[in-house]
Amino acid sequence: MKQQYSPIRKLTVFVLMLAMFSPLLTASARAQEMMRPAKAKALTADQKILHVFNRLGFGARPGDLEKVRAMGLDKYIEGQFNPGSIDDRAAEARVRNLDILNMETSEIFAKYPNPGALLRMLEGNGRNNPAQNRNAPAATDEKSEQDQQAERRERRQKLAKIYQEYNLRPAGQILRDLTASRVLRAVYSERQLEEQMVDFWTNHFNVFAGKGAVRWYLPSYDRDVIRKNALGNFRDLLVGTAQHPAMLFYLDNFQSVSPDAQIGNNNRRNNRVQQMIQSGQPLPQRVRQQLKERFNLTDAELDARLKQMRQQGVANNQRQRRGINENYAREVMELHTLGVDGGYTQKDIQEVARAFTGWTIADPRGYRSAAANMIKGTEDRRANRAALQLGIPENIDSGEFYFNPRLHDGGEKTVLGRKINEGGIKDGLKVIDILVSNPATARFIARKLAVKFVSDNPSEALVGRVADAFHKSNGDIKTTLRAIFTSEEFFAPENYRAKIKTPFELLVSSFRALDADTNASPMVIGLLQKMGEPLYGYQAPTGYPDTAEDWVNTGALLERMNFAVALSSNRIRGARVDLKKFEATDSEEILSKAINNILSGEIAPNTRTTLLKQIEKPLIEPTYSPVENNDDDAPAADNPAADAMMMPDRRDRRGRANQLLQPSGNPEVFKVVGLLLGSPDFQRQ
Repeated sequence: MKQQYSPIRKLTVFVLMLAMFSPLLTASARAQEMMRPAKAKALTADQKILHVFNRLGFGARPGDLEKVRAMGLDKYIEGQFNPGSIDDRAAEARVRNLDILNMETSEIFAKYPNPGALLRMLEGNGRNNPAQNRNAPAATDEKSEQDQQAERRERRQKLAKIYQEYNLRPAGQILRDLTASRVLRAVYSERQLEEQMVDFWTNHFNVFAGKGAVRWYLPSYDRDVIRKNALGNFRDLLVGTAQHPAMLFYLDNFQSVSPDAQIGNNNRRNNRVQQMIQSGQPLPQRVRQQLKERFNLTDAELDARLKQMRQQGVANNQRQRRGINENYAREVMELHTLGVDGGYTQKDIQEVARAFTGWTIADPRGYRSAAANMIKGTEDRRANRAALQLGIPENIDSGEFYFNPRLHDGGEKTVLGRKINEGGIKDGLKVIDILVSNPATARFIARKLAVKFVSDNPSEALVGRVADAFHKSNGDIKTTLRAIFTSEEFFAPENYRAKIKTPFELLVSSFRALDADTNASPMVIGLLQKMGEPLYGYQAPTGYPDTAEDWVNTGALLERMNFAVALSSNRIRGARVDLKKFEATDSEEILSKAINNILSGEIAPNTRTTLLKQIEKPLIEPTYSPVENNDDDAPAADNPAADAMMMPDRRDRRGRANQLLQPSGNPEVFKVVGLLLGSPDFQRQ
């Protein structure tokens, strides 16, 4: 639900925004110049350290500046290139209780089921229950609202009992826990560059949690692909994302098959039985008995299932004949490698799509059935039967990638003028090699990294040097980053505090600047969402943007100020700050202490003047209400509205857990600190 503000509050905040952020709101080079000294001088040693903390990481914590002064900046940067050598036990302790981080996808399917699908399977797929039978709407329509509420309450009670008995957890917890881990690691990890690169590559290889099974795949995607290769080699990242079920499902490549593919079991007896079912012919009694025993069905349940199979037969055949899907082929060139101007054609997209046919997922929607099969004791039997029918290797678990040669287009392909006839899975791997080695890929990745670490508008000379480093090192990410960090442009005064923080960067840097204690609670995650950047929540494959013009507008700045005031006044559940060190005899001295501690004494004169005026005025009242979504329930494809009503532990969004705490601390201090965190000088990095 969109945040609602009263007209008076809108006007009050707008005046504050206009006074403090007018340079940022123009989003122009001239505005940025207004916020810097007329003649920029070379950065001091301390400014270089702060610049590194802001760009290679998420800002400095108290004591970080002194620590790097003592060890030397070059040594610190080199250490960041080798995260395995950095003791990070403190950060790992913060995420130790997030079980989802160490679970395989098949385990997540079984532990975090889709609630509606679980209940339908345990009740015989709901085919004898008129309330759940989509083919019997009249029976549902005749029920009174009171009867329907009673029915929903009964289902929730059934689910609650099942969840408790088998120690199951709500599917919405997957995304909450993964997001919490990202926040906690960014705040507390000493491996700051690694966390920045995890954020960068997560957006570069974006997937959307709200599509189908994607959320169940995200923990593995983060752990086994993005985090594992964040500072490794680009080819490994590209192969890892291409083969990961999160990407396969998000861009539909798991369904991409050759038009000539032999789908399903080729057993002639099975084919005859399927033909009889589709034509409506009665099955021989012996076959009926075998089906009843195999699937543990009554005569009535078998008849209902056969009827459904006949109704779905045409649609299934259409899906099987749908052929090649070009989504991944298009995005792997436009967004992952070559760029939109990378010189490829529509014919290249078609050929790449052919090369990636057969790259698919074993039991792609296992979250619908894994828990029910476990409870009924049928999981091994069902899995073995499905594997045999679909040609899945024996050592592949539910929700894992595998290559199915039956679905692959084995013909010769031509991509960017190069012939591909490697055969099987090697066709797709050859495409990846062609794309990684293409000079357009080097320039595309170089430009994105330069925008990330240097400037929204990096020079062509810088992009060229970084692209050369990428190309000569065969996509080595560390070598590419070194070319950026050792460039003149990286420490150029015009690029110092010249980029606008994303909401994620603002949230994390605020926690770090105030040395806050947080457990990344649902309210913390909700505030990140309200500022516009719910992790894994960007629907388009482009991922979240990284330039000022995409983040600077009045509504976004209002939410940032709302967060800053709520944090500094200890009103966020799951986050605490101690601001005693800022206390002083008057507001101006408090402001000076805050500027020295939070901004290392650096603030634009106009910002300081505006803050001194605002300190004398009443502080805006922060507000919070969680954004309405269906993240506790099934994805859209699985009828979230129905499943939302059945979730056993769905909380009232208006309950106390979703209300801001009462403010605590010195009001004069948290007013100053809140305004400073919301100021343009802290918003820039």
